[in-house]
Amino acid sequence: MRRIDVVVIGAGQAGLSTAHHLQRAGVDHVVLDRGAGPGGAWRNRWPSLRLGGVHGIHPLPGSAPPEAGDARPAAEVVAEYFGRYEREFALPVLRPVRVEAVRDGGERLLVESSAGTWAARAVVNATGTWDNPFWPHYPGRHLFTGRQLHTADYRGPAEFRGQRVVVVGGGISAVEHLLEISEVATTTWVTRRPPRFTGAVFGPQDGRAAVAEVERRVRAGLPPGSVVSATGLPDSPAVAAARERGVLRRVPMFQRITADGVAWADGSAQRADVILWATGFRPAIAHLAPLGLRGPGGGIQLDGTRVVAEPRLHLVGYGPSASTLGANRAGRAAAREVRALLEAQASLK
Repeated sequence: MRRIDVVVIGAGQAGLSTAHHLQRAGVDHVVLDRGAGPGGAWRNRWPSLRLGGVHGIHPLPGSAPPEAGDARPAAEVVAEYFGRYEREFALPVLRPVRVEAVRDGGERLLVESSAGTWAARAVVNATGTWDNPFWPHYPGRHLFTGRQLHTADYRGPAEFRGQRVVVVGGGISAVEHLLEISEVATTTWVTRRPPRFTGAVFGPQDGRAAVAEVERRVRAGLPPGSVVSATGLPDSPAVAAARERGVLRRVPMFQRITADGVAWADGSAQRADVILWATGFRPAIAHLAPLGLRGPGGGIQLDGTRVVAEPRLHLVGYGPSASTLGANRAGRAAAREVRALLEAQASLK
């Protein structure tokens, strides 16, 4: 067992931001990352995704962002950027290390991992959501003889050429998948609620409103809601063109899945070769379960980034800090609070 001041779990945007600020403050820490290399969740994005096709990536503290016009896959560009950042600031990242559990060890939190156990005075969890895709349950899912996959498995439109694809989900990823797949396949778009397009690209006010709503939920101990529920879906020339082609004609959620497609309560049905679940992700925090943090509302109550039920633990890249800008700010805030905690602990000895 190794003793250390702080363990940061995850080396995505939030984890690297936290490590940067801890480094500047002279705090002894280690970053445990399960990835095979730098890049966080970006490493797993589909090859056709480019930085110009996302809302942008905010620069890590003390660095310039990668070029939005870079024609290479976003997964490659961001992995290169994060790796360069880790080297430039000599951040203490260990990988691949899988964190299996965080437990209350009395005076310290015990972080059990594939590389051994750390006894930490504080822990900053920055594991994001990519490793925990959400698959909603619908009757008959096991009967379907075609292919089912999630956004986490999506690798681009080419593999669906000539097929009938049902895309499930009302978020930005679902729309991005539809735009691509509809060029090579027949698509059906299914959502639980009618999608709400804003008619404009997101602005700062939209982002602030989304963050405020998610922050309200986590302060109340509720699970973080989706950003789209607060902002709606942004428009773009590509979205307008898809609308003209009839790609964005949404139908209500089906009632069940059949062997060869999906069916609705009124008896109508749609044959399908593929069901693509663009149904989002949930926070990847199963390793925190031994701490018993979930409240009656089903979420983890936070005060800023600090977990109310366990003040030695901070969650960054969670809830209101899930954006790249929010992750940067959360990393700075968590590092500042952790340093204050360590100083308070030292003063009691």
